[in-house]
Amino acid sequence: MDRSSEYPAPAAPLSNGGGTLWVVATPIGNLGDVTHRAVERLAAVAWVAAEDTRRTGLLLAQHGAQARVISLHEHNEASRLPRLLRILAAGGDVALVSDAGTPLLSDPGARLVRAAADAGVAVSPLPGPSSVAAALSIAGFGADRFVFDGFLSAREAARRSRLEVLAAETRTVAFFEAPHRIVACLRDVAATCGPERPAVVARELTKRHETVLRGAVGELLARVEADADQQRGEIVVILDGADERAEEVDADATLQVLLGEGVPVKQAARIAARLTGGRRNALYQRALALGGRSSSGA
Repeated sequence: MDRSSEYPAPAAPLSNGGGTLWVVATPIGNLGDVTHRAVERLAAVAWVAAEDTRRTGLLLAQHGAQARVISLHEHNEASRLPRLLRILAAGGDVALVSDAGTPLLSDPGARLVRAAADAGVAVSPLPGPSSVAAALSIAGFGADRFVFDGFLSAREAARRSRLEVLAAETRTVAFFEAPHRIVACLRDVAATCGPERPAVVARELTKRHETVLRGAVGELLARVEADADQQRGEIVVILDGADERAEEVDADATLQVLLGEGVPVKQAARIAARLTGGRRNALYQRALALGGRSSSGA
């Protein structure tokens, strides 16, 4: 992919006199989770590039940091690059922070990091809080292999299409979801991955109203639907990986669940094929038969 238009091409690598771009993780909720190194670095840099200048300003004030703050978010990142690269070229250190957690994980900053590295600027991480790592650490599904899928699409069709792919993923799956979409999302997870798929819904991690719901997706959907408080705040969803023994999955039961959720026959056959390893054409004919009996008996 050609990214040449996204940021200015560097004239030449910087000398050792250039500044450093520090990628700094900040608390996801509890302010006590900020690391000692992060506090030291934020107090030492000349500039902080922040997704939300007001929120970052409060963090800096709390620790007595005097750095100048410049906004850097998805809508202005490209236009901010020349100024930040000039600061770094002149020897100034810049800290990159997001609203909360580790920058670049579903947050802006990738263009700046890439441009700085291409310009010969030293780029160094200050690791710390991450809602993804926090949720994985308490899910109990194992995180030796996992997939992080960011935010799923806000559009139902695109979200379901992506979940159809993730349904067959044998690694643990983690993704973010907006509070006003969590019910619709869990419905789609139940329809594509099956209502019995083990899952965790972690909400407001490290904050006062932290809750962690565990159970089958269908059970979690019912609990979230019934409790408006579970439809607020920052949410991470963790899905247990699909059983690698796909042949043991009951094709008829899978199709019945999908059809019962209103999934179209063709789509249901495609999902069932991924979950069971069966042939799509055969499953399509089976879905037609099941759907026919279901509708004739209604």
